[in-house]
Amino acid sequence: MRPLPRGCGRRAEEAGGAGVVACRGVGAREAFQGQGHGAFVAGRAGHRQALAVEVLRAGRVASLFGDVSEVGQDQGRAGVDSEATVEVQPGQQEFLRGVQVTAVAGADGEARLGELARALEPSDVRGLRTPDVARAWTVSVPCALPCTVVPVTATPRSRKPKGPSGQARPTPPRPAPPRGVTMTASREIRLAARPAGEPTASDFELATTEVPERLGEGQVLVRNTWMSVDPYMRGRMDDAPSYIPPFQLGAPLEGGAVGEVVASEAADVPVGATVTHFLGWREYAVLDAAAVTVVDTSIAPAAAYLGPLGATGLAAYAALTRIAPVREGDVVFVSAAAGAVGSVAGQIARELGASRVIGSAGGPAKTKKLLDIFGYDAAIDYRRGGLPEQLAQAAPDGVDVYLDPVGGDHLEAAIGAIRPGGRIALVGAISTYNATDPAPGPNNLFQAAKQEATLRGMLVTGHLDLFPEWTGRAAPLLADGRLRTEQTVVDGLDRAPEAFLGVLRGANTGKMLVRPGADA
Repeated sequence: MRPLPRGCGRRAEEAGGAGVVACRGVGAREAFQGQGHGAFVAGRAGHRQALAVEVLRAGRVASLFGDVSEVGQDQGRAGVDSEATVEVQPGQQEFLRGVQVTAVAGADGEARLGELARALEPSDVRGLRTPDVARAWTVSVPCALPCTVVPVTATPRSRKPKGPSGQARPTPPRPAPPRGVTMTASREIRLAARPAGEPTASDFELATTEVPERLGEGQVLVRNTWMSVDPYMRGRMDDAPSYIPPFQLGAPLEGGAVGEVVASEAADVPVGATVTHFLGWREYAVLDAAAVTVVDTSIAPAAAYLGPLGATGLAAYAALTRIAPVREGDVVFVSAAAGAVGSVAGQIARELGASRVIGSAGGPAKTKKLLDIFGYDAAIDYRRGGLPEQLAQAAPDGVDVYLDPVGGDHLEAAIGAIRPGGRIALVGAISTYNATDPAPGPNNLFQAAKQEATLRGMLVTGHLDLFPEWTGRAAPLLADGRLRTEQTVVDGLDRAPEAFLGVLRGANTGKMLVRPGADA
């Protein structure tokens, strides 16, 4: 590794194949220009600002680096711009799709940025998006190769920039791709605003972008045919610490998807293969081959790999085998029993030897399906009220296992009914996801202590090692009809936000899926 120039320090560890160097003070520009390709950022001296740099690899964020703050503290001359740089280390350029700098917006709600010049290829140029802070930055990329300079207008996260007439500014034209490079138009859903409470359609925006058909070594271009919308995504809309990073304002959302490989530079992932990956909410995605999984559509339909053979099916299996294991003769209670996890969980509990399986769902249509399709012995309609009383009627001697995707009153009712040595798997809390104030906990928690019951949380990502075991058991059950499932399908990428909002309101039976390329 080369020594750092004077005034520079390493701002982040090696991540995603790109090392990062940040420089401040007089001479930083000259020091950086001698170091290679990268992004150069100049800010007003003496002001504390945050600078986030995302290195995009194969179309997805590989690294998010920390603040470059107190820019200009060691400048020494008031009113002179100090300088900060971020460098992509030599030898990594061929793996990067570009460098995106999240700059700052002016106090009047508009950001007047300078220029974005490309360090790799013109097709790698990305737009600039800005959070609301106090000052504007000038952004440029010093080039060892011939550069194309592209004027850009940044968009503050709270609203579109306005012109003198109050009308929204048009999006600047995209640069033409280099000669011989074909671009594919792709629509995507981006996060337009962070919701307070229940999300609305205005928190999302549909945008059209372009993805290159010329791929790097080991990359694939996937046309998404199915995508998943799931309750956990609500948490990613908030800018708050969690087990998974939040969605970024102005950037496309992410989530599970199944698609067809339409171009490939990876020997193990040929054109025509069906793959699963995590770049949903868009029509096309460029990914590293390591980020996709080839699935066998001869044993199950492609959509099943987002439902019973995907993360939701795995969540039900892991919950009832590892977190709150079902034993022969157990009484099992499942909330959200007509949803993606619950509709599979009741049938798994039966396969594992449960003597009685009770489900809760909203409305008579869903409770009927619990009994007629999903194999439940008793069904509770929580919309009727009196949840503890309904549960006591369905399980007069109590319950041994409770699978909880809901939280709130369902968790309280289950604790009230738990038997000695009972097990509760906490897999979600959809009843609280839109809360603007902290949700109260169960008022009978000590009942769990008296019964020596176990309450254990679960993230499905901690149990991915069970995938082969689960799919090996589930695929034959699905094929011969012993595992019965349903899905709720919404056609058209533009309706994906509608589908997501529907999941939060309980509009789905089974797995909620979107067909991005289908017209509504």
